[in-house]
Amino acid sequence: MDLLNTLVDKGLRRETPTREEALAVLATSDDDLLDVVAAAGRVRRHWFGRRVKLNYLVNLKSGLCPEDCSYCSQRLGSKAEILKYTWLKPGQASEAAAAGVAGGAKRVCLVASGRGPTERDVDRVSETIRTIKEQNEGVEVCACLGLLSDGQAERLREAGADAYNHNLNTSESTYGDITTTHTYADRVDTVNKAHAAGLSACSGLIAGMGESDEDLVDVVFSLRELDPDSVPVNFLIPFEGTPLAKEWNLTPQRCLRILAMTRFVCPDVEVRIAGGREVHLRTMQPLALHLANSIFLGDYLTSEGQAGKADLEMIADAGFEVEGTGEVTLPEHRAADRGGCGSHGGGGVCGSAGGEGGCGSTTAEEAPAANEARTDLVAVRRRGAGTDLAPNA
Repeated sequence: MDLLNTLVDKGLRRETPTREEALAVLATSDDDLLDVVAAAGRVRRHWFGRRVKLNYLVNLKSGLCPEDCSYCSQRLGSKAEILKYTWLKPGQASEAAAAGVAGGAKRVCLVASGRGPTERDVDRVSETIRTIKEQNEGVEVCACLGLLSDGQAERLREAGADAYNHNLNTSESTYGDITTTHTYADRVDTVNKAHAAGLSACSGLIAGMGESDEDLVDVVFSLRELDPDSVPVNFLIPFEGTPLAKEWNLTPQRCLRILAMTRFVCPDVEVRIAGGREVHLRTMQPLALHLANSIFLGDYLTSEGQAGKADLEMIADAGFEVEGTGEVTLPEHRAADRGGCGSHGGGGVCGSAGGEGGCGSTTAEEAPAANEARTDLVAVRRRGAGTDLAPNA
């Protein structure tokens, strides 16, 4: 296809596709899907080889959020039966982080529900970051605490944070349909604050909320303009008890096209398959590794992911390798300008609350239709942080 040849050439040159080209990727047929994956895979391998970066989520404070983000199981008014607990102590968070690091994670993402941190919250998270860094040599730490006030990003950076995550989630034109308690501009402002403080910015999207192809292209182009180092792509998990519980709009093929489009628009950026991969990609997960160079290991914020051992086996079986702590994630031209996460030899949402994945099984006799709601794959997290049970890492 001339389209794919053009997109590969542009991706190797770091040239932005046109909006029409990005939309055309999303409009390709299932018959052309493997060609799309192969083309985007060339761009992925050019900038990142066959390395897969592993990230591990630690939910510092779960549930009881005052914001009304429709996709989130922790939102105001959510009836989802998730774990609810207040702040983990630094030692508890470090213990949870150590499980992920032992499983192969290079980055630990510290996430807390809420509109944004108070100064006291920044104090406690700063102490947590220092504790994790002292006890886990070489680990990268990314914080995801909501909207930042002036000076807070700098304080997190001084405490040792490498990165800050705050997702745009969807297009500016439809953002008000998803959330009313803060604005799209608020989110952009927080990403810019992270940049200005010298933190590596991590910002991504959630697919599957009923958005159009144009919305998906809009948010990915907006992300390219913000220039984050990592772009997590979440696939909505329609939690029972949330306003989007009936939004089952994704197929594995659509997820792969979304990841490919993101790779073409952001060729040299860490593209991470975030929440929802087990639910929506299912047996097609290995193909997605040809598009993204980063995944979350084990469980998510409020939902279960597939076993960490299964993640590692999938990576190896697909012919990829786990990125080591001594390897630089970003391509040289990006790493040279970054002092944060992924740009140094040491150890990109956090913030995957909107697309948290689960895992399950089914027999051949009961295999569901392609577009049938897979509620059997949504498992609420009952282990790890905030519980007495061992984490899944």
